[in-house]
Amino acid sequence: MNNGLVNAIIAYIMWGVLPLYWKLFNDVPAGEILSHRVVWSFVFMGIFVAVQRRWGDMKRIAASRSLLLSLTASGLLIAANWLIFIWAVNNDHVVETSLGYYLNPLVNVLLAVVFLREKPNRGQWLAIAIAGAAVLIIAIDYGRFPWISISLAATFGLYGLAKKKIGQDASVGLLSETAVVLPVALGYWIYLAAVGKTTAWTLPVSTFVELLLSGVVTALPLLFFARAAARMALSTLGFVQYIGPTIMLLLSVFVFKESVSPVLLIGFALIWTALVVYATASVRGTKLAKAR
Repeated sequence: MNNGLVNAIIAYIMWGVLPLYWKLFNDVPAGEILSHRVVWSFVFMGIFVAVQRRWGDMKRIAASRSLLLSLTASGLLIAANWLIFIWAVNNDHVVETSLGYYLNPLVNVLLAVVFLREKPNRGQWLAIAIAGAAVLIIAIDYGRFPWISISLAATFGLYGLAKKKIGQDASVGLLSETAVVLPVALGYWIYLAAVGKTTAWTLPVSTFVELLLSGVVTALPLLFFARAAARMALSTLGFVQYIGPTIMLLLSVFVFKESVSPVLLIGFALIWTALVVYATASVRGTKLAKAR
C-alpha cells in the first residue's frame, strides 16, 4: 500500500508540473510538438519493452485484429488529449486544463453509466449535478462553452474506458498506442519539411534535446501510475489524483499569472464540493457493499 501511494504521488506530481515543460516550446506549434511527443514516446517505450524482453506481447497484439482496432481508438484518444493539453498550455489556458482534470473523475462516472451499465448511488448523482452546475456557471462567466476543459475530461475519460476494456499494461499498451499514430506523426514531419514550416529542427541544441526527452516525460508518469494502480485501492487512488490539477491551478495563478475571476473561483469551489460529495458517497457505498 505504502509503495503504491508513493508511486501515485510521484505520477500525479509529474502530471501536475507538466505545463512547465511544455512552456519550454512556446514558439513551436502544438501539432509539431505532438508529433515529436508521439515519435520519441515510441522510441523510448520501444527501448523499455526491449529491455523487458516483452516483444512476444507485441506479436500477440499484432495478430489480433480486434485488439489492434481497440488500441487504434485508444491511441487516437490519447493523442487528441495530448494535442489539446499542449495547445492550451502554450496559449495560456492552464486554468482550463486544471478544471478539465478536476472534472475527469465525474466524467468517468457518466461513462460507466452509459457504457458499463454501472448504477451510481444518490450521492454520486448529486456530485455530478453539482459539477454540471459549476460548468454552466463557468461557461456563463467565460461567455463561451469551456471546450478545453470538457474536451480534456472527455478524451481522457474515454481513453481510460478503452484501456479498461483492452486490459493491456502501461508499457506494452503505450508502445502499441504510439505505434498506431506513429505514421501520422512521421507524415506530419514530412509535410512540414515539404512546405518549409519546420520549427522544432531549428531550435537551439539544448532546447531540441529537451524536446527529445518528451518520450521520457510522457512515459514515466504512466509507468508510475500503473505500479500504483496495481498496489492500492481505487478509492484511495481517486483522492491522490487531485494532486495533479491542484498543482496546475497553482501554476496558472502564481507562475503563469493567468487571471482567475471571482465567478471562476466559485465554479472551482463547486467542483471541489462535488468531488468531496462523490468521494464520500463512494466510500459509503463500498462500506455498505462489504457489510452485505
